[in-house]
Amino acid sequence: MRILLAAKPLLKRLCLTGMLILAGVCAAATAATATGKAAITVLDDAQRQVTLAKPAQRIISLAPHITELLFEAGAGKQIVAVTDYSDYPEAAKKLPSIGNIFALDLERLLALKPDLVIIWGTGNAKILANKLRSNNITVFESEPHDFEMVATSIERLASLAGTDAVGQAAAQKFRQRLDHLRKTYALPASATPVSVFYQMVRRPLMTLNDDHMVSDAIRLCGGRNVFGKLKELSSTITTEAVLSANPDMMLTTGDNVEALADWQQFPILTAVKKNHFYAVKGDWLNRAGPRILDGTEALCKHLATARSK
Repeated sequence: MRILLAAKPLLKRLCLTGMLILAGVCAAATAATATGKAAITVLDDAQRQVTLAKPAQRIISLAPHITELLFEAGAGKQIVAVTDYSDYPEAAKKLPSIGNIFALDLERLLALKPDLVIIWGTGNAKILANKLRSNNITVFESEPHDFEMVATSIERLASLAGTDAVGQAAAQKFRQRLDHLRKTYALPASATPVSVFYQMVRRPLMTLNDDHMVSDAIRLCGGRNVFGKLKELSSTITTEAVLSANPDMMLTTGDNVEALADWQQFPILTAVKKNHFYAVKGDWLNRAGPRILDGTEALCKHLATARSK
């Protein structure tokens, strides 16, 4: 949402008289009046209003997927620091790291004087977000749960960075490719989804439920996550639970299927009988950034192979 310059005087009067009580609008109007320019307000993934008086010039990314989203939105030049493992695109490797979400150099972060910090809005990161806000740092919480949220993340971050045209074009390109994948790999009405076990971690054995984007990718490709109904986003499971689910195929992340080798000792499993073991690059499939479509396309090809055998 952008506040029109022509409406500033009226908005200010309404705010001062208490006649306008829409959440966030008065704050944005005040900021716009102070700077002489329209303030920028967007909703983050926690449904909190994030308002800047002007486009952010000093941005800190606190997750690898956020770094990718910012570059895709055209805001790479405004990033002054990132966290560990922010290794894409190539330019991200040259940016200084301030640690990771579990061991963050908060003093160094504050010394960089960011006008916007974008944080992965999950788990203990909420505590950090509140601490940053207490230091008058503007925070955007990023936690996309589906493909459309990735597209809107690109648009919203571009708006905050003042790179709207780049962000809108990138989001449109993302949606067009997503639509192409859906049409290409749509499951015929008469077909049965391929049941998939996604092994997130080998030891302890862990998987993800349907709230994660990996399950979105599996569904798009004509598959079904056998542990999609688990309550927690990520859960530790037993070998017996996998044997009971008896998936058609097994999926993991990495450069090869070595992480799935333990299952070869269970020839009763359908996936073992048919040798349906597949791997997709982890930063393609697990990061909620623009390359999720690369991971989805690779997964769709694996699922098509499994279905044909």
